[in-house]
Amino acid sequence: MKNNIYKLVFIAVFAIFYSCENAVDIEQVGRVTEDVAFTNVSELQDGLIGAYGFFDLTREVAMAVNYTDETAEGTDNGGQGRTTGAIFNLNAGSAAASTFWTNGYDRLNAINRLITAADLVTPDGSAEAAQKNDILGQAYALRAYANFQLLSYYTTDYTDDNALGIIKVDFVPSIADKLLRSTNGEIYTLIEEDLTKAASLIQDQSNTIFVSKDFVTALRARIAAYRQDYTTAETLASSLMAKYPLANRTQYRLMFADQGNTEIIFKLQRDLNGIYDNQPGSGTVAATGWIGGVTMFGANTPYFEIGRSLFNLIDPADIRYDVIVDPVSIVSPDYMNAVDYKVEDVLQVGKYPGKPGQVLLNDNKVFRSSEMYLIIVEAKIDRNDLTGAAQDIKALRDIRFGAATPLPSYSNKQEAFAALLNERRVEFAFEGHRWKDIKRLGVRANQGAVRDPKDVEAFGMAASLAPDDYRFTLPLPLVEFNGNPELRTQQNPGY
Repeated sequence: MKNNIYKLVFIAVFAIFYSCENAVDIEQVGRVTEDVAFTNVSELQDGLIGAYGFFDLTREVAMAVNYTDETAEGTDNGGQGRTTGAIFNLNAGSAAASTFWTNGYDRLNAINRLITAADLVTPDGSAEAAQKNDILGQAYALRAYANFQLLSYYTTDYTDDNALGIIKVDFVPSIADKLLRSTNGEIYTLIEEDLTKAASLIQDQSNTIFVSKDFVTALRARIAAYRQDYTTAETLASSLMAKYPLANRTQYRLMFADQGNTEIIFKLQRDLNGIYDNQPGSGTVAATGWIGGVTMFGANTPYFEIGRSLFNLIDPADIRYDVIVDPVSIVSPDYMNAVDYKVEDVLQVGKYPGKPGQVLLNDNKVFRSSEMYLIIVEAKIDRNDLTGAAQDIKALRDIRFGAATPLPSYSNKQEAFAALLNERRVEFAFEGHRWKDIKRLGVRANQGAVRDPKDVEAFGMAASLAPDDYRFTLPLPLVEFNGNPELRTQQNPGY
């Protein structure tokens, strides 16, 4: 049954069911509730399929594209981002504030209904009992992931358990509930409880397109790194590195063309004619669809291009250059003195070339072993093993270059964290990490979002955003205050 996960009919039906339930508060006669929708294990499986349909990285990529230093205006820009990310304009009415909040709770709503309904379903025999357990295990893991994604955008400090987090929703709320934010500690406790349940119930050790035990380990490693619990993070990340080796140059290229899975721990598969096979809305964080469509209308029609400050970090001998930079790009050898910079230096994003039959449609890579590798480097820097961190970064670069590279040297932690942040900036360009990476590592690296002076001059962009700026935490959205006015007292600082 797992092979049916991306069938449009199931996802569409359950997406409509969940969305309508979340939006309509009228108790209508004959309304389909979870106890009616889920009456057997097969229907629980369909509900899980529907829940998977809510998960997507397109908006996360768009957030980093808009609100960091990953991009500048493209040749086909029609105003996209000029009044928002280009000038770091972010407030409680912004699309980013409402998008991540509403989508996050839509995910939780879908999963909580599935988990609640499972209590009413009696399996027919041992095979169905095992299947039900596996469904529940995946659901608990997805709930943990959904909660952490929400927390990563709305808490001010990942490392402070007493800081305000998000609204804790591990049940199906009624329209009358007016809930306030829980602390990070309370949310982390729920996440860990869910991951413990998931690890005990999930059947698969590894599966690149379904939640598996390795997904649980990867999520735990990421959370531990964000919390700066590096002993745990390094142990978990190391266990995955033993199973998922880094891709060589050929494998790296194939991975981003969706022709290979080397170093992929988990991805969200995207298929032709699936629910994500459509053009997202012109670079906004509010829309989803082709992940490559975050920066492009179609082939060779960019409304965002690679920011020069990012491009300058990527060596042409590095396989990541070949993946990130589209070969149709025009690279000015002396861009600072270009007569017409906008047309003499056109750096088109090539990371998402698309699948046969549809450009820009690619799988969303959620967990890769390169992330686990760089978590280990982060842990070494934290404990002041700067030599070990330098050796590891060299080893990664050796693989990406296909040849020996110089051994870097760091005189202090700040310098090493800056090097790590730059390495992550290249490794995970246009994968949705940059905004969060600056938020959690920027102060330690003394590095914020910094755009190239030429992009600032040519496109009227804000030059930089300091790593401790309040805009590296999203505001609670106005749309939530309309139904829950007491939550205004818990708005994040700066808004």
